[in-house]
Amino acid sequence: MKEESSNEVLNKEQWRLEAQAIIGDVKHHVKDIKLSEKLRNSNQLFYLNLTTLEGSKICVELSSAGFTIVGNDHDDTSSRGNEHFETPYSLLDFVSPQYRNSFGNSLVDKLKRLSDCQ
Repeated sequence: MKEESSNEVLNKEQWRLEAQAIIGDVKHHVKDIKLSEKLRNSNQLFYLNLTTLEGSKICVELSSAGFTIVGNDHDDTSSRGNEHFETPYSLLDFVSPQYRNSFGNSLVDKLKRLSDCQ
């Protein structure tokens, strides 16, 4: 997430842009990721519905504290975990072994293309 002063609260539009940037960063390494349309998003937090490459569905809360898994299905907040993740990458690394492979393969592909250009 972007660095903000600890006293500054992002407005709803800034949170929406932040969530869209996160979705853009990881969408190639998950089956699906979207902002929840059912749960109430605010200027304090957003909810993301995520389906891992393994097919596991989770609901993730994005707040100033980071990323927290809050449910074991889309739009579900009944299983809030105690684990907070600073980045979407650390969260995905925790919940999806196939994410690690996908992300690693994309790095190898980028390095190969870079090498081919030289």
